[in-house]
Amino acid sequence: MDESPYWNPRHETMPREGTLALQVRKLRNLVEWADAQVPWQAKRLRNAGVTADSIHALDDLRRIPLMTRDEWMEGQLEEPPYGTNVAAPKDAAIRYHMTSGTTGKTPIRVLDGMKDWEWIAEMWCYGLWGFGVRPVDTVFVAFGYSTFIGFWGLHYACEKIGCLTLPGGALTTDQRVKQIVDMGATVVCSTPTYALRMAQEAKTLGIDLARSSVQRLILSGEPAGSIPATKKLIESEWGAKAGDTAGMTELGTIMIFECAKQPGGTHIIEDNYIEEVLDHDSGEPLPYGEMGERVVTSFGRGFIPVLRYRTRDFVVKVPGSTCTCGRTWDIYDGGIRGRVDDMKLVRGTNVYPRAVEAIIREHPEIDEFQIHLYTAEGRRDEIEVLVEVSDAKADAAEILAALERELADTHEGLRFGVKQAEAGSLPRFELKAKRLLDDRIVIGTEGERRTQA
Repeated sequence: MDESPYWNPRHETMPREGTLALQVRKLRNLVEWADAQVPWQAKRLRNAGVTADSIHALDDLRRIPLMTRDEWMEGQLEEPPYGTNVAAPKDAAIRYHMTSGTTGKTPIRVLDGMKDWEWIAEMWCYGLWGFGVRPVDTVFVAFGYSTFIGFWGLHYACEKIGCLTLPGGALTTDQRVKQIVDMGATVVCSTPTYALRMAQEAKTLGIDLARSSVQRLILSGEPAGSIPATKKLIESEWGAKAGDTAGMTELGTIMIFECAKQPGGTHIIEDNYIEEVLDHDSGEPLPYGEMGERVVTSFGRGFIPVLRYRTRDFVVKVPGSTCTCGRTWDIYDGGIRGRVDDMKLVRGTNVYPRAVEAIIREHPEIDEFQIHLYTAEGRRDEIEVLVEVSDAKADAAEILAALERELADTHEGLRFGVKQAEAGSLPRFELKAKRLLDDRIVIGTEGERRTQA
């Protein structure tokens, strides 16, 4: 008998009306729990006229107020360190996590109970199994194992599936590459940036990763996992298939994953989440095919109710039927397209780091890059891209000229200064890459100040 391609066949292939009915039932239970256990949530719900008994259809979700990161942070300031959105006794917690710090100055702090942790691993099982990870695999997790949630849930999911799971914490990049080869790892898990970093290190060590035992890479932590050019480069360097996933500290785990059919997007785990796509400015729902902000409601948490949380992620939702895998869950075409915070306005033109990376990764001779915004003489905003060209045989001047043309063509004629950086001079990253530096000067009533990336 053939092995099922689904971790949860019943739910992953459930007719659409069944999935929607399941979401309504879980939403009713979630509202009842939040109302009973979290006074702050109860006040918001009651002020909006929302009770568990008033939830009859999925459209009732829209009566629930949207929740923002700022409100979450205000709760932490009011009742430090964990905030006002905790629905279980703190002494029931078994783990503590916080955001990586890429957005905002103060991290979101999260507690997990045993229920959370079992669910966190289960969500990763959906994604790992869906991309083809099986008990016979040896999985190397290239991750620092700190308080950032990162790949913690993935590690336990791999053990739950039955894989030999190798933690890659406290190792240098060269040690990780050597261990991947020495242990015959068949699956490697990392950020997209670090997958490329390990590939660069392998070349320095004289190791051909394309000839190694690695068959799959599980990517997470950055939108780059669904950028076609970046994924193509990673797959070429490793000689393996790369699958994208995405999660959040607020959820503790992933909410989307790319299946083995690689449809150019990520399936939403819709038996455990409701994912809305709203117009960022008006808050109105958007139809399939239009880019908007994703808003998440989570059913798996045992410590924190997550109801209509504004993620500030940009996504484009399409029907599950666009993939041939048989899952009935909707898909985010292109995964996470970027974040509201990522967009920079340069002389009237919107610049998104993901769009810049998509162009740069079409040039495999480039090892690393950095985007730099600054204020030139005359108070004019400028943007430059620094690139490291690793291939000694490549014509660097030709590559830089081509990048200038391509970046201008895709950004309404905005001129990018493209410069070659010295080999090895640009920062390398293990977790989320921070490739954008915004050193522009802002002139206000209180004088000049520099912006922060």
